[in-house]
Amino acid sequence: MFAKCFDPTGARHGLPTYPWRCAPDGLATKRQLRARGLRPGGQSIAAQIMRPRYRRGPLVAYLYRVDRAKPVRPMTPAKWAALAKANRARRTCPACRQDAGYVIPTSLGMCVPCAYPEEQRAA
Repeated sequence: MFAKCFDPTGARHGLPTYPWRCAPDGLATKRQLRARGLRPGGQSIAAQIMRPRYRRGPLVAYLYRVDRAKPVRPMTPAKWAALAKANRARRTCPACRQDAGYVIPTSLGMCVPCAYPEEQRAA
């Protein structure tokens, strides 16, 4: 399994490929960059890591160079306001037009009291 995922030259997969948790220093995934307060910043994928799975295709995560990463852009007041408005819309029930206090489940399409009114009367 290790040999299928180890291709540091990129001859087999087109990108330098390393086994899961064996990436060289200086490379990081998007999540790892974000945890450091960085973003890829338009750079191309430098390598990938693969984790083989039984009876399915392998899991693949792309790696970016840390030295070329840029700092995350700070949130502006306008972005904060837009995010608050979007979250408020996700909490507002379309049936009763009230803030449910939680994100409305897409499976219901409305708040729980509106989706199941007979159960609310019984309680």
